[in-house]
Amino acid sequence: MNIRGIQAIYIFEMSRAFRTIAQSIASPVLSTILYFIVFGSAIGSRINDIDGVNYSSFLVPGLVMLTILNQSVSNSSFGIYFPKFSGTIYEILSAPISPFEITCGYVFAAASKSIIVGLIILITSSFFVEINILHPLWMLFLLILISVTFSLFGFIIGIWADDFQRIQLIPSFIITPLTFLGGSFYSINMLPEFWQKVSYFNPIVYLVSAFRWSFYGNSDVSIFISIFATLLFLGFCIFLIAFIFKTGYRIKT
Repeated sequence: MNIRGIQAIYIFEMSRAFRTIAQSIASPVLSTILYFIVFGSAIGSRINDIDGVNYSSFLVPGLVMLTILNQSVSNSSFGIYFPKFSGTIYEILSAPISPFEITCGYVFAAASKSIIVGLIILITSSFFVEINILHPLWMLFLLILISVTFSLFGFIIGIWADDFQRIQLIPSFIITPLTFLGGSFYSINMLPEFWQKVSYFNPIVYLVSAFRWSFYGNSDVSIFISIFATLLFLGFCIFLIAFIFKTGYRIKT
């Protein structure tokens, strides 16, 4: 394996993020603080505890997950789209580095940026509300797994997109609405029975539920089902990327 090639892509992508630190890190953190002010303070004071957890504390895993999903997809999709847009993708493809190593470089960088933002949000949240992480190792594992999975998904979007509008199409019209309807701000047990059943078709429910379980030990869905669903989606993304590089779909043409 060409570790130096992976490292070169990884360092380049990370340095680009730190050059635009206001957009890459400060912006999502400030957005999360606004969510705390609006939902936690203004609305949370009028809502009873959920499963024995204060509503403001209950929000934390959902807000972290909301940010992680959007950041993972955006970082990865923009990372691979810019070389396509500028034409430098051909230099990468002609270098002595395999498609697997190219993918690792971009995906690991995108996931790293998402994990950093997620951890900063957790630290920032502790100044506003009391946070109790019952399963810190599981929390870290889920944070990494979900970040890598959706960075792979963002990598696919970046290859598929042929303009800047298409890059934002799926995150804006699919991922963000599904995240808001996936229990980020509420427990699906609070919904009427019919809408509870409908919610189980939303894949984001399983991610938010598993991540919240690592904090408070409460979940709307079994932790094992959530992890299995995430790994299944991870495998599907890997299969699609392998197909893309094999056929040259929107890379070599």
